[in-house]
Amino acid sequence: MGCHRSGTNLLYDTLLSSGGFAIYRGLVPVYQVLIPRFGRLDRLENRKKMVATWLRSKGFRRSELDSAELTAKVLENCRSGGDFLRIVMDEVAHKQQVPRWAVYDPDAVLWVATIKRDIPEALFVHIIRDGRDIALSLRKMAGFNPFPWSRRPRSLEETALYWEWMVQKGRRSGRAVPNDYIEIRYEDLVTDPRRTLKGLSEFLDHDLDYDRIQSAALGRISETNSSFREEAADAGFNPVQRWKHRLSRDQVAALEWHVGKTLEAVGYARTTSEHEWKPRVRDKCLRTVYPSFLESKLWLKLNTPLGRFASLAKLELSNGD
Repeated sequence: MGCHRSGTNLLYDTLLSSGGFAIYRGLVPVYQVLIPRFGRLDRLENRKKMVATWLRSKGFRRSELDSAELTAKVLENCRSGGDFLRIVMDEVAHKQQVPRWAVYDPDAVLWVATIKRDIPEALFVHIIRDGRDIALSLRKMAGFNPFPWSRRPRSLEETALYWEWMVQKGRRSGRAVPNDYIEIRYEDLVTDPRRTLKGLSEFLDHDLDYDRIQSAALGRISETNSSFREEAADAGFNPVQRWKHRLSRDQVAALEWHVGKTLEAVGYARTTSEHEWKPRVRDKCLRTVYPSFLESKLWLKLNTPLGRFASLAKLELSNGD
């Protein structure tokens, strides 16, 4: 798990390439999409609607499971998001005859407490990447609108504040389950993979042999997912600290004014003085209001009927729906 563009895909493919994990190339956004859309899964009618939709999703198609068998197990045994994850992934692992499974979900940083309640043995690997590179990458991919009415979807500052919110949510939740939570830095995974994988191997109690991983090279290990694909063909391609070459000093100063404390808290040094950027009224308002807006938006999605309008786009449904 981790903020989008933090290397969650790379980390997931690294685990799958190590052997012993079920190979599953799909998303199971049960907490982000399915429960908000269909309601609590302890109600049979909600389970019926949810599983009928899931069977039309790309995630189900990639699972290669039998629809009738999966439906029967969900209707009989599923009472929570964790139950649904366990039913789907246990079936995938059983079919492949492997002992373990992992799921890829960047947004899991928002549901750590709920997942831990539903799956007590769950382990959480939080990958963190320099927020300046995240802001740059997400802006390249259109970034995040700070508010629905915003006309500036490519703002670096809003995107950096979104990164900060995601990182802080994950870290706060992780502190509540310290024995089952670990943080790794994207830059360490890329530049010093053997040492990084050694620590992760001990945490997971799973052999993450670097040479075997490179030999299997599933997914993003052999095929870049970079938003800067034009760089990938270069022999000197390096996704680390791209911001140093692509952002002006003023842009860096603005980002570091907004999220500098969090950058330092997760091990990234500032390169500008806190007083180098002269914030405008808009900057001060944004830094104060935007995190509260994100929290309110999440709360409304989870606790009010507005969740029924959760987009199903992530499911990539068949039949044009």
